[in-house]
Amino acid sequence: MYLEYWGLKKFPFENVPNPDFMYYSPEHEEALARLFYVVRGNKGVVLISGEVGSGKTTLSRVLINQLPPEEYDIGLMTNPSLKPLDFLREVLFNLDLNPGRYKSKATLLKLLRETMLKNLRENRTTLLIFDEAQLISKETFEEIRLLLNFQLNDRFMMTVILLGQPELRTTVKSMVQLDQRIAIRYHLNPLNEVETDRYIDFRLKKSGAGKVLFTDDGKAEIYHHSRGIPRVINNVCDMSLMIGYIAKAAAVDADIVKKAVEDAGVVPVSNSG
Repeated sequence: MYLEYWGLKKFPFENVPNPDFMYYSPEHEEALARLFYVVRGNKGVVLISGEVGSGKTTLSRVLINQLPPEEYDIGLMTNPSLKPLDFLREVLFNLDLNPGRYKSKATLLKLLRETMLKNLRENRTTLLIFDEAQLISKETFEEIRLLLNFQLNDRFMMTVILLGQPELRTTVKSMVQLDQRIAIRYHLNPLNEVETDRYIDFRLKKSGAGKVLFTDDGKAEIYHHSRGIPRVINNVCDMSLMIGYIAKAAAVDADIVKKAVEDAGVVPVSNSG
C-alpha cells in the first residue's frame, strides 16, 4: 500500500470512530462541552444533530472514553430502529443485563428501574446513548419519553443522548412532550475551508507524516468536493494518496485530487440544508 511511500506509520483517513483521530474544530469542542454538561450535571436529555459523516459518532466515543467507568453505567445503542418491546430489550442488553428470559414489558421496565436504583446507590449514572436516532420511530420515541419519567424528587434516574441526522430535530419537534424534555441541543455544521485544511494536517501528523503531502491547491480541491464533511474528506484524501503513490508524485495536488474524485465517484456535496 502507500504507507511506506508517503512515510506514514498508519492510515490517516480511515472512516472509523477512533477517538485518537478526533479533530476538535470549534463546533466539535462546543458539542463535546454540551455533552459533558448534560452528563455530569444529570440534566436529562441532550440532542446533537449533524449531516452524515460530520463526526457525531466519534464524539460519542470520545465522551465514553473520558467518563470514569466506575461512575457511569453506559448503554450504547447503534441500531435503535426497533419496535418498543425489542427496543427495551436492547437497552437492557446494552447495560450488560440479560433480558432474554423476560417476556412482558412490565417486567422489563421493572428490571430497568431496579438497575437504575442500584446504580444510584452505588453513585453511578445510568447513561443511554442512541446513535442514528433519526431511525427511531415515533412509537419508540414515546417509550424513551416514558423512561424519562423514572426520576426522583431531586434528579433524573438516567441521562439520554440522542445523536442523529438533521431530520431528527424535526421529528423531536413534532413530539411536544419529548421536545420539552430536551435540556441541551446542538447542530454540528461542516468544517469551513480553513478547518478542512487543519483537519487534513492533523490526521496526517497523527499518522506520522514528516513532510507536506498535500499542496494548497490540492486541499482547496478537497474542500470543493467535500464541503467540509469529515467522512467525505477522508474518502477523497485516502484515494488521493493512493493515486499519488501509483503516479510516484512528490505531493498530492489538485489534478491528483480530481482524478481521485473521478475514480471514487465522489459527488460534490451541496451547500444547501
